[in-house]
Amino acid sequence: MSTAANRTAGPDRLWTVDEHLEDILATVRPLEPIELQLLDAQGCVLVEDITVPVSLPPFDNSSMDGYAVRVTDVAGASEEFPAVLTVIGDVAAGQAEPLHVGPGETARIMTGAPLPPGAEAVVPVEWTDGGLGGGPVTGMRARSQTPESAGGHVHVYRSAEARAHVRAKGSDVKAGDRALDAGTVLGPPQIALLAAIGRGTVRVRPRPRVVVMSTGSELVQPDEQLGDGQIYDSNSFALTAAARDAGAIAYRVGAVADDAEILRSAIDDQLVRADLLVTTGGVSVGAYDVVKEALSSVADEDEEGAGIDFRKLAMQPGKPQGFGSIGPDHIPLLALPGNPVSSYVSFELFVRPAIRALMGLDDVHRPTIRATLTTDKALTSPKGRRQFLRGTYTDGEVTPVGGAGSHLVAALALADALIVVPEDVESVEPGTEVQVVLLG
Repeated sequence: MSTAANRTAGPDRLWTVDEHLEDILATVRPLEPIELQLLDAQGCVLVEDITVPVSLPPFDNSSMDGYAVRVTDVAGASEEFPAVLTVIGDVAAGQAEPLHVGPGETARIMTGAPLPPGAEAVVPVEWTDGGLGGGPVTGMRARSQTPESAGGHVHVYRSAEARAHVRAKGSDVKAGDRALDAGTVLGPPQIALLAAIGRGTVRVRPRPRVVVMSTGSELVQPDEQLGDGQIYDSNSFALTAAARDAGAIAYRVGAVADDAEILRSAIDDQLVRADLLVTTGGVSVGAYDVVKEALSSVADEDEEGAGIDFRKLAMQPGKPQGFGSIGPDHIPLLALPGNPVSSYVSFELFVRPAIRALMGLDDVHRPTIRATLTTDKALTSPKGRRQFLRGTYTDGEVTPVGGAGSHLVAALALADALIVVPEDVESVEPGTEVQVVLLG
């Protein structure tokens, strides 16, 4: 439930960015853990420490195609005086009953195959004649060798130290070692490790399901013909992509017309598949700002704290915002302004941290750094507002792109950072060190 009810609220109150974010993060709770198959757990956060049940690799094995030998049998071997060994058979990966290598013997061995009893090292096939005579195997000849049958001989032209070209049992991880810590986000390398130690399922917090919905009768879907006064719906695409980038499973709902009943019905329909709802548009004070009209009176009479609170924030862009919960399960809802830049900046500041909090991550924020402002003229900022300007960051320097207008989508597409101008600063001179939020 939103903690807004515990604050001094009201239509004229100006919230700070930090207060609004604090309210969101105090409300959003991590999703309950579930057991998932490995591939279904990609992108999810572990809720348990993973201990290795079996050493990896589980046995000594060869890192090369070659011959498993005893060190004494190849001591002093050279091209002039090769060691001649009897080939007793082949050892392939997955072979259940390895051969035993005795004095004067060797076994042809494949990469990953277990080192047979009696053998102490592996000599690569390139150090031998491959059992064919005529000097060391090289080039195309090395790649064309066929498996050696038992009873033949191989000439070895170099000596080998004990354990040469042998991967030791447990050299990666040992049984009982900690493989992964709780809180780890599972990417491809982590899933590979889990599979390698025999884990088929894992307990995680699932990726949150985020439904993104844009509003406005003027919105047309891409590939459709624009009419008079119409624009293409870019916000729902941008925010859906941003939600996926944040780690969510995101669903985009086509633009909803400026009708409060239709919007409320559309939201109700989406509650069944949402852990978080995001709307864009219709949160200001205009006659057709239907999100406020549809949701400002929403309340669950049986549950304290339900409902949506619409606020003014001391920020630019993104002054109008809405936040609360909706439906019998109190699904969090963030209502963002409709201008494209306002919508995207609001997502980065408020929605992305909410998604990361639902995932159970400790660090929910984008990284922030200090950088030197490079620009031809001073930046201006409205007094009492925290301004977020788009910029490009390179090697400790940040350069503004576009202007302060909240409709400048082309400039937004070039930006990889947000330049933060504090509330008490009205002008920033070139060369000044500023706070920067990195978006990439």
